[in-house]
Amino acid sequence: MKKIIPVAVFAAMAVCGAAAYAQQPAPMTSGPAQIFTALPAGTTVTNFYKQTVYDPSDNKIGDVDDVLVDEEGRVTAMIIGVGGFLGMGEKDVAVPFSSVRASEKNSKWYLVLNTNKEALKAAPGFAYDKTKTTWMPAVK
Repeated sequence: MKKIIPVAVFAAMAVCGAAAYAQQPAPMTSGPAQIFTALPAGTTVTNFYKQTVYDPSDNKIGDVDDVLVDEEGRVTAMIIGVGGFLGMGEKDVAVPFSSVRASEKNSKWYLVLNTNKEALKAAPGFAYDKTKTTWMPAVK
């Protein structure tokens, strides 16, 4: 009996210790996440998403439907919806992020793309695939 009690206590401690160890979070390999005490200077996606895009002559081309980010976190492209009426018949095209610039007029800023609506309508279209959560070339 004297041997059974210490063995039972040791077994119970081993099981509890293993359960407690299993509940510990996975160890971090690269250190703790950086926490900002002040926001870094920059622009947010909100400044682009759903904004109207104009040509150099201030004619409306379309609206920004999405902003694409690569694996390294760099914004690479914008999906712009062109044409259509009230969302019907709209075509989504991809343009390089570097080709869109911000401009200001009457103390309001807006987005400008050095092309016109007809050129974007003629460009290859894209469609969002919800199952793959990515933009794919549109099927004609």
